[in-house]
Amino acid sequence: MARLADYFVLVGYDPGKRGSRDGQGQILQRFPEKDWEDNPFPQGIELFCQPSGWQLFTERNPPTFFVAVLTDINSERHYCACFTFWEPIESAQPQSHPRNGDGEEEEEPSSPVQPAQLFAPKSLVLVSRLDHAEVFRNSLGLIYTIYVDGLSVSLENVIGNLLTCTIPITGGAQRTISLGAGDRQVIQTPISDSLPVSSCSVALLFRQLGITNVLYLFCAALTEHKILFLSSSYQRLTDACRALLALMFPLKYSFTYVPILPAQLLEVLSTPTPFIIGVHSIFQSETQELLDVVIADLDGGTVNVPECVHISLLPEPLLQQTREALSMVLDPELEVADLAFPPSTISVSSLKMQDKEIRAVFLRLFAQLLQGYRWCLHIIRIHPEPVIRFHKAAFLGQRGLTEDDFLTKVLEGMAFAGFVTERGAPYRSIDLFDELVAYEVKRMRAEEGNKQKILRHIKELAEKLYKNENPYPAVTMHKVQKPTEGCHLRLHQKPFPRLDEGTVQWIIDQATAKLQTAPPAVKAEKKCMVPSGPPIAAIMERNGNALANSARRLEVVRNCISYVFENKMLEAKKLFPAVLRAMKGRAARHCLTQELNLHVQQNRAVLDHQQFDFIIRMMNCCLQDCTAMDEHGIAAALLPLVTAFCRKLSPGITQFAYSCVQEHVVWTNIQFWEAMFYCDVQNHIRALYLDNSEENHTDEESPEEPQEAKSALEIASEQLRLWPTMSREKQQELIQKEESTVFSQAIHYANRMSYLLLPLDTSKNRLLRSSGLGDMESVSNSFVTNSIAGSVAESYDTESGFEDAESSDVANYVVRFINRFVDKVCTESGVTNEHLKGLHVMIPDIVQMHIETLDAVHRESKRLPPIQKPKLLRPNLLVGEECVMEGLRVYLMPDGREEAAGGNIGGPPLLPAEGAIFLTTYRIIFKGTPTDPLVGEQVVIRSFPIASLTKEKKINVQAQVDQFIQEGLQLRSCTFQLLKIAFDEEVASDSAEIFRKHLHKLRYPQHVRGTFAFTVGQSPKQAMQPKAKEKNPSLRTLSKNLVKNAKKTIGRQYVTRKKYTPPMWEQRGSQHFPEDNEDEISVSEEMDRSTLTPTTTMKPSDKMTINHLVERACCRDYQRLGLGTLSSSLTRSKSEPFRISTVNRMYAICRSYPGLLIVPQSIQDNTIQRISRCYRQNRFPVVCWRNSRTKAVLLRSGGLHGKGVVGLFKSQNAPTAGPSQADSTSLEQEKYLQAVINSMPHYADASGRNTLSGFTSAHMSSSGKWGSIRASGRMSSYALNVEIGSRLAGKELLGTHHNGTAEPGFLRPHRASLYIIGDKSQLKGVKPDPLQHWEVVPIEVFDVRQVKASFKKLMKACVPGCPSTDPSIAYLRSLEESEWLSQIHKILQISVLVVELLDTGSSVLVSLEDGWDITTQVVSLVQLLSDPYYRTLEGFRLLVEKEWLSFGHRFSHRGAQTLAGQSSGFAPIFLQFLDCVHQIHLQFPMEFEFSQYYLKFLSYHYISNRFRTFLLDSDYERIELGLLYEEKGERKSQQVYKSIWDYIDRLNKKAPIFFNYMYAPEDGEVLRPYSNISNLKVWDYYTEETLSEGPSYDWELAQGQPEPVEDTDRQDTGAPQTKRKIIWPCYDNRSRVEPDAISKLLEELHNLEMELGQIPERWKDTWDKVKASQRTEARQEGSRTPSSLLMSSGLSHHRRSLGVYLQESGVGSTLNLSLDSDTSSTSTPSSGKPGGRRSTSTLYSQFHTSESENRSYEGSLYKKGAFMKPWKPRWFVLDKTKHQLRYYDSRMDTECKGVIDLAEVESITPGTPTMGAPKTVDEKAFFDLKTTKRVYNFCAQDVPGAQQWIDRIQSCLSDA
Repeated sequence: MARLADYFVLVGYDPGKRGSRDGQGQILQRFPEKDWEDNPFPQGIELFCQPSGWQLFTERNPPTFFVAVLTDINSERHYCACFTFWEPIESAQPQSHPRNGDGEEEEEPSSPVQPAQLFAPKSLVLVSRLDHAEVFRNSLGLIYTIYVDGLSVSLENVIGNLLTCTIPITGGAQRTISLGAGDRQVIQTPISDSLPVSSCSVALLFRQLGITNVLYLFCAALTEHKILFLSSSYQRLTDACRALLALMFPLKYSFTYVPILPAQLLEVLSTPTPFIIGVHSIFQSETQELLDVVIADLDGGTVNVPECVHISLLPEPLLQQTREALSMVLDPELEVADLAFPPSTISVSSLKMQDKEIRAVFLRLFAQLLQGYRWCLHIIRIHPEPVIRFHKAAFLGQRGLTEDDFLTKVLEGMAFAGFVTERGAPYRSIDLFDELVAYEVKRMRAEEGNKQKILRHIKELAEKLYKNENPYPAVTMHKVQKPTEGCHLRLHQKPFPRLDEGTVQWIIDQATAKLQTAPPAVKAEKKCMVPSGPPIAAIMERNGNALANSARRLEVVRNCISYVFENKMLEAKKLFPAVLRAMKGRAARHCLTQELNLHVQQNRAVLDHQQFDFIIRMMNCCLQDCTAMDEHGIAAALLPLVTAFCRKLSPGITQFAYSCVQEHVVWTNIQFWEAMFYCDVQNHIRALYLDNSEENHTDEESPEEPQEAKSALEIASEQLRLWPTMSREKQQELIQKEESTVFSQAIHYANRMSYLLLPLDTSKNRLLRSSGLGDMESVSNSFVTNSIAGSVAESYDTESGFEDAESSDVANYVVRFINRFVDKVCTESGVTNEHLKGLHVMIPDIVQMHIETLDAVHRESKRLPPIQKPKLLRPNLLVGEECVMEGLRVYLMPDGREEAAGGNIGGPPLLPAEGAIFLTTYRIIFKGTPTDPLVGEQVVIRSFPIASLTKEKKINVQAQVDQFIQEGLQLRSCTFQLLKIAFDEEVASDSAEIFRKHLHKLRYPQHVRGTFAFTVGQSPKQAMQPKAKEKNPSLRTLSKNLVKNAKKTIGRQYVTRKKYTPPMWEQRGSQHFPEDNEDEISVSEEMDRSTLTPTTTMKPSDKMTINHLVERACCRDYQRLGLGTLSSSLTRSKSEPFRISTVNRMYAICRSYPGLLIVPQSIQDNTIQRISRCYRQNRFPVVCWRNSRTKAVLLRSGGLHGKGVVGLFKSQNAPTAGPSQADSTSLEQEKYLQAVINSMPHYADASGRNTLSGFTSAHMSSSGKWGSIRASGRMSSYALNVEIGSRLAGKELLGTHHNGTAEPGFLRPHRASLYIIGDKSQLKGVKPDPLQHWEVVPIEVFDVRQVKASFKKLMKACVPGCPSTDPSIAYLRSLEESEWLSQIHKILQISVLVVELLDTGSSVLVSLEDGWDITTQVVSLVQLLSDPYYRTLEGFRLLVEKEWLSFGHRFSHRGAQTLAGQSSGFAPIFLQFLDCVHQIHLQFPMEFEFSQYYLKFLSYHYISNRFRTFLLDSDYERIELGLLYEEKGERKSQQVYKSIWDYIDRLNKKAPIFFNYMYAPEDGEVLRPYSNISNLKVWDYYTEETLSEGPSYDWELAQGQPEPVEDTDRQDTGAPQTKRKIIWPCYDNRSRVEPDAISKLLEELHNLEMELGQIPERWKDTWDKVKASQRTEARQEGSRTPSSLLMSSGLSHHRRSLGVYLQESGVGSTLNLSLDSDTSSTSTPSSGKPGGRRSTSTLYSQFHTSESENRSYEGSLYKKGAFMKPWKPRWFVLDKTKHQLRYYDSRMDTECKGVIDLAEVESITPGTPTMGAPKTVDEKAFFDLKTTKRVYNFCAQDVPGAQQWIDRIQSCLSDA
């Protein structure tokens, strides 16, 4: 029984607080006055009566009623029923009125209602622990009625009766009460108190919000989100909150629950914990800034989920089923809405019934969610009271819902924890939910999808729920007086009277006294054993588990295991891969654990090494797919096995399986250990009671009924039933037995955990890396951890191995981990404190003992012969290339390219391969062997230069079927190579990190000097450290050289030196050099002008300076083209139109141009400076080629700035502001262009106005001449070739198709003399000017960004990272999307256009972007197409040196070669040019002297950084680094080539790999290739690879291993000797294996002669001579020689998709032809002997002319080394031009040993001989050279020699 109401309170407005804006309430009276003992008076009632604050109103409002809920400190809920009415406030009169009301109101005399009459609220409040809202409404209503209608009933009596009324809590009894005012009420109690009572609140909630919204709220509440209801009705807020709680049954909400929150407490909403709160909607604005609260607006019917909140919804299919069921209940019309004859009546349930139906849907939902939950309960104690834990992981695993967010969150939530505590108990009373989840789950499964049956079930459940609230059908009518209508509006209503406390208290006291005498009501609880329901497995079968392995697979697993134990290792090995694959399925893993269990006898199974290895690998494979939760219990099943299987390592030392399966996350997960522990404890406790019962019942039990094994819960419930009947001693005994069971298990687990957590090699800090332990405590080795380690170490025997700090670290971690575990489980399962302390003392000892046994095991296991892993193969390195990191063992994984992995070609997969990755100063190299045993003896090499790395990303790969997922890297290179590697498990992740760091350092050195081409031969350590003193020296020497050269050039004028700093690139790009360009070397103004404007003659002193420049490629080419000479004025004819200008020799005008430029004869140097400012980067137009026939010239320049030529073409009527500077430059520029035009011979013949005057504006419209190039949407204008009209060969140049009719000879007489090809965007407002002789051709070009993007896509297309579904289509599609070919098309198209124009006698100026990307591409292609010279090896080299290197293509910047360029990324401008050349080569194979291989070679090495040729961005920068001139004479040992051209020359002399055998040029042929995309081919450079040797472009490395090795293999097999060799498309280098055309022919000729018995003809003698000379040179060089003298002819371009079969004899003979095989196989790299260098002099003879000029004087001197070093003879060279004294080891030496800069020399003095000097020499032959840094001591052979040296050096110094 319980009191209906605990307190009655009268709350009124507090007039004392009237001054403040918000009024306050005060409790006027409360009954009973003193608190009940069992139920203290709740605080804060006055806040809850007026939740929106106490305010006065100007009119009387009708009374209101609502129920608020308060929660007290013991989380008991108190229901406060508030009945509020309004009373007028007297103006400032005391409120004490006589209670009986006989004294009249002392109101102001007869004035009518005062206008300012205010009304204050007053509340009657009932506080109760029962939620009978209707009864409360009626009771308070009755009190109000008595008061307002003045009934003759004592209020005190009514209230007294109300407070003393007691009713039963549950049981379904009806109770009629009367409060003594002639009233009667029936109170109905629910049958079961565990089911919530909802009347119709749930149905109302759905009506207000709709199905989806309520489901959102439901899921939010279950997953512990914050929920806020808004409404303008308090009663609805309470109902909605109550409804939400009712839906959550059987879970109970345990967080903050405030259905009505008062205004003063609004800050509660920002609490961090979850809540369900209702707030009046007037406070809506205050809820706006709550970011993590789900807000449900009941009045508006919306639910607002903030962005940052993610609500996990129910798992499918439950969500869908629940939605359907709800719509059947709420909207029955929906089913029949489409029927032609809908039924006339549809039975819609009453609101109360609908409410129960909705709840039935949710009840079913919970039954389905939690079905089988009782099978995952672990009972760990039964007595004194049951302790129960839930095995979450097993539940999720068996339900197959491990990934499900919703269920996981629910199971982790507080509500579920409460559910387990409350419903886990095995012996208790049960309710509807227990029955449903135990007995009806199967029914629900069966009815799935059948709507009628589902609806029937819902109605049945709803009936039961309804019955629970309303057990009796006919309820006696209530009879409660109601107040009369509108009584609240009465004017003269008396205030509510003050009640007499005494009367009420007396009534209460009497009632309590009566209760105490009454006998206590005993409630008979019906307890019983809770049914468990079917196990989950039985329920889940219907899924037809998708993972269920076929019986065959399980058979394989069983067979393999039995083979292992029968020692049939070969059989086992065969099955093993299949077993590992089968392990992906859960069934196979369970099968493995069961099978292994059968082979364990008495907890131990001793195996031999091979068996042990197999079992370990199976276990590891089994565990690797387990998550840390171990939801399928695999790890749990293996746990006893890992301590059972073992092998003997040596007498007394046994290694158990656990030491080899520790690397899995599951062992570090404390939840796993808890679940395992509880599971074992449960089994032991079950055993404990089973034994007991069997002892007692042995005699009684009849043998005929074999009982099913009882589950632990059944035993527990039985025990709980018997507990009250047992004696005290028996009870104590049971408690003690259970406690010691748990304790012994805890010791057992401490041991087990130390087994699996302590690594075999305790010196390794494995634990610090593993997830679980690392997270729990920070892994910082702070003082704390060390000090703990220290203190632990001292407290134990110090000899126990604790001295080693690291092992103690591991030990500490394990001890702490186990301690934490033991603390948790022991406190939960009630282990006594003494026992717990004992455990804590034991744990460190257990761990320590275990570490000691492990040390021994580790020692012994090291002695075992390791399992054979293939040994790491060392890669061949170049001379000077050094390893930065030794090989890390990795797997090379297949990427998206098919060939290597077998793919559609078939054949054994070469990848994945197992080997190592090496990082050298130059390359990243993988070398290894395929994992596939069929090709296991092949070697796989894949490498690329570090400098070409474009992208590096971490990936996770599974290298082998039986391995774990490993971390890996994917490295992509712009040489079209991809390394996808997975690190072997032996590679620690930190070494992988170090690898990445080194890689990054090498890829982006601080400065160009850090690249391989510079560091080659130094030790890699230096290469790794960024140089500190970088900037200053280079700037200093630079400014010195500049000034020095300036002095020489200008003569002895006054020179003031200002500090010079080269501007950053950004500035160079954006701003042309400042106007006062003389600043860099400011020449004083007094000098006469003539010296500054070099006249046409040149002073001899200047000629010396320019020697260098003359030797440059440009100059040689200018002379070849007859574009001007540097001779004196006498020999130069005035008629020559062009001259070589030295205006840029100091690189002052244009940093990125060469020193010598070709300009029109008539233009003076000083105007050039002004013109240059009009162009971007100061790149003004210069001539780079002249057509020898038409004398038309090709010019190049950067694009225009705003001013300049464009200004000439801008509309004429633009106002000009007087003759400004811009005008004068424009005029000069105009003069410049006119000078170019005047230089052309035909211009002189033609009459004055040979211009485009015939043009009308229509012809310039975009459909006009240039329309095709201009309107290139997606670069798809193929129209050009048509428009250039029948190849334009001068017939009708550019006949425009206008208005459908061609105008044939329209352009013939009016061809412009100069066409300027400019960027359309720059030439926006350009109008044609009839007076000029030039015409602007605006075209659209792509910018570098587009090239970069296109290249990225091209790389992904040609070398995809992972295989695609349909390779053929995907490849072509991605190729098209890359737009690479469209860009090639565009470049070729423009180039062909220019060629046409030049060929017809017009000059062309190409002026695009900054003049160094597309301009360079176009200009070079034009020359290549027009001039056959550039199609030879020598000419192509010259073309690249001239147009690309000298004219400043920014190789370093575009190649992102240094740290600075890292962000800009790689832009393959030069590669694009080479691709264009390749396209032309394909179309004209007979026109080129070089082969396709030559182009690939350049493509590879221009980014490889192996040579210095393509480093830096301009000649200026190369000079700054001293690169440009050291190529003469300062050669290092011939192994290390600095220039790619030298290397190519050497290679070309040795083997004709660069030679095109089809070379048969036609004289003077101008090539006009097709540029349509259909004519272009994808370059095979992008797609082919050779896995046998890596890229073939590093020639020294690519010497194939000697062939005969394979023959011996073949003989072993005893197979018939075959003459065929198989070639794999991506493995062998076909061109190498296939003999080329010439050697093939010679071979055949030789064979025929042999057959016919003829004497060899003359060719044979010649051939033998060639071979002989080749051999001698090879011996002298002692360097490696290529295995084939004659390389591929390049005849076969097409790639064979299948292996090619060749005659073997052919191969052999090629080898013999090349060289006698002894030299080729035994050739060794030269060890730098000075003798073996004869051939270098012949090789470099081409430089000797220049070298002799550089050596002003040379001879041999003795030089004293630095401090404490001896005297040595050295060969000294005095070089006036470079102004330095160089010395070499010997006269023949090409590598300079040191340089003394003469600028630093201070004095030369006669010296004295010091210790160790040559004895025979006269002491006058000694002299000293003092520099700013040190003093050099020299000694000549004799006195005159010394004198001569001193004079020469002196004269050099004075010249300077």
